[in-house]
Amino acid sequence: MEASFNQPQRQSKIGILVVFLYSLQQVVRAFLPLILIYFVKPSKINPLYLYSCIVIFLLLLGIVSYFRYRNFTFFIDDKNNEFVISEGIFNKTKTAIQLEKIQQVNINQSFIQKIIGVYALEVDTAGSAKKEGAIKAISHQLALALKSRLLDNEKKMGQTEESQLHTDNEVIEEPKPFIKIGFLTLLKIGITSNYLRSIGLLFLFYSTVQENLRNFSEKDYLDGSQFEDFFEAQTILRGVLIVGIVLVVIVLIVNIVRTIVKFFDFTISKQKGSLLLSHGLFNTKSTIIKPEKVQITTITRNFFQRKMDILEIKIQQATSSEGEAQKNIIEIPGCSESEKSEILKLIFNTIPQKGLMLKPNWRRLVFSLFLGIAVPLSFYLGFGYYLEPLAFDYVFVAVGYTIFAAIVLFFGYRNSRLFVNENYIIIQGGAWDVDNKIIEIDKIQALTTSQLFWHKSPDIGSITIHTAGGDVHFSLGNFTKVQHYVNLWLYTVETKNVNWM
Repeated sequence: MEASFNQPQRQSKIGILVVFLYSLQQVVRAFLPLILIYFVKPSKINPLYLYSCIVIFLLLLGIVSYFRYRNFTFFIDDKNNEFVISEGIFNKTKTAIQLEKIQQVNINQSFIQKIIGVYALEVDTAGSAKKEGAIKAISHQLALALKSRLLDNEKKMGQTEESQLHTDNEVIEEPKPFIKIGFLTLLKIGITSNYLRSIGLLFLFYSTVQENLRNFSEKDYLDGSQFEDFFEAQTILRGVLIVGIVLVVIVLIVNIVRTIVKFFDFTISKQKGSLLLSHGLFNTKSTIIKPEKVQITTITRNFFQRKMDILEIKIQQATSSEGEAQKNIIEIPGCSESEKSEILKLIFNTIPQKGLMLKPNWRRLVFSLFLGIAVPLSFYLGFGYYLEPLAFDYVFVAVGYTIFAAIVLFFGYRNSRLFVNENYIIIQGGAWDVDNKIIEIDKIQALTTSQLFWHKSPDIGSITIHTAGGDVHFSLGNFTKVQHYVNLWLYTVETKNVNWM
């Protein structure tokens, strides 16, 4: 199949149905509370009148969807080196994106698109918190060809018009994966990671169900009385143990299901010097990563993952804000050591090595213990002594918290390190999940050092490394050494001209 994008073209014809279904989905979501109320408490509306309004509404939505499809075009302007998208019905807009500013191109397939047999393509740059361009219905082959043109790593300097035309019309082959994450590996990742995220999802689910039940009934179905009755029937220790076991089982199940659904059939392919990631059970997502755009690469591993020979890699590219950087982190789950080495070689052309090591001062551990243990225990003792003496009946909870917090803070301090070599900075941290964040010195945007007045005598301070993909911190290291490296890194950044935007 020949792919040329020099002239404006529309989406696949079936895109009319995709636009219609997405518009209908948005309307249904907007009026979902009213729809639920109608079915729970039907009003005295004439069914014929109701169904007539629905038919008219669907017809109008279909007409709007047709014109939205008809007026949507896209092409690549080689003269101005831009990707141009035109859209709109009454208020028409034209979006022109400079090709060299494109950070990421995603090829996604939602459940609706998977049924219809089309794909969506999203274009992202570092200048905005949202996707600058989105095409909702094109074939997979066309999406691959367009993505390849938008993120072509091979510079076309010195090409003639004839050779350029040949490049534009070349056959785009499906890239072959060189790494594939299997079901068993995803199962291991689901068992050994993201516990806090799953607990957060459970809490959100509980809160949502509770709120919806309250909206439809005055009775509080999920109040605390059930738990009080349960604990009255058990001894306190036995009750806590049972609840703990049930919570662990639920968290593991949620974790496993979430991991498998999100990362199902995870494959990594090479495409013209870039990484192509594809995954997803219901919503298939394909992301292409240009190595020169990568800002922070994080390798994460815990004790269980080390025993199973698996790890996780997270990649951050340039974004418009710190919050957006955290939201758009690209995850690669379940890599082995050899697979990690292959990915790092593709991103950095080498495997970054840990160089000279800086440790945090012991005062960091003392300060963490003060904030994490001494302060909470002071509030607990004050509450029990002055307000509610019954709080001392649960002193075993305070003891358990103290032991747990002390272990977490100690290992967090022990694992905190900053490694420096000629080209890379590696910042290590974490108590259970140990992260190693790799930053190329050439991609540093700014450096911030700080030192409190009582830290001047022991000569300790902190540093924050700012990149276009987010910030990285290292606290209470030797301030003289930190300042030395800051001056060296600033000199390196100023004397090198590296194009990573």
